Amino acid sequence: MKFEKIHNKGQAKLFRNAYLEMLTKTHPLVIWGMYLPVICFLLYRSYVRFEYTPGQIVLAFGAGIFFWTFFEYLMHRFIFHFLASSERATKIIYVMHGNHHEYPRDRERLFMPPVPSIILSSLIFSLQYLLMGNVAFMFFPGFIWGYLMYGTMHYAIHAWNPPFKWMKPLWRNHHLHHYKDPDMGFGVSTTLWDRVFGTMFDLKREKEDKAKVKELMFK
Repeated sequence: MKFEKIHNKGQAKLFRNAYLEMLTKTHPLVIWGMYLPVICFLLYRSYVRFEYTPGQIVLAFGAGIFFWTFFEYLMHRFIFHFLASSERATKIIYVMHGNHHEYPRDRERLFMPPVPSIILSSLIFSLQYLLMGNVAFMFFPGFIWGYLMYGTMHYAIHAWNPPFKWMKPLWRNHHLHHYKDPDMGFGVSTTLWDRVFGTMFDLKREKEDKAKVKELMFK
């Protein structure tokens, strides 16, 4: 989904109904507040109720984080940037992700809002539990931790300069995704899968436009 103009101020209006419109927005701390207790409870239950060892918990938790990065890449590339052929599908894609490309500095829509987030995460947990049984009580917290890291990283990329030099390629990859080619640079929390699947920008050849980077950042 490409736009003639990217707005560095303002916010898209997604619904006419004020209540529905309110439900499309959230603050990062709300999502952290929702999921941290869930993560702690599931890990505690894994240790006390199912008697998994700390080593098993760490391994499954880490696997969940790793799987999140792959899930994130697939969702961003094939769902959020799906080329819809109907008007209804185009509107759905715009509500899910297109509005972020038109208004990249809208900080209230960098995390999925609570209601759809709870519904989707419940479905994902149910599927993981169906596939791996009680292991899901260790795997799913890692998956959700990966999501929290992704959302926080996404917020940081739009808000600040990279805090460490080694993080700069991640920042630039996402800035170029927004301002040069939305069909490249799908990784947000990591560039791993962009490198694996050939969608990573060649940062050595890309001239850094500091003015554009500055425009993308919150003030």
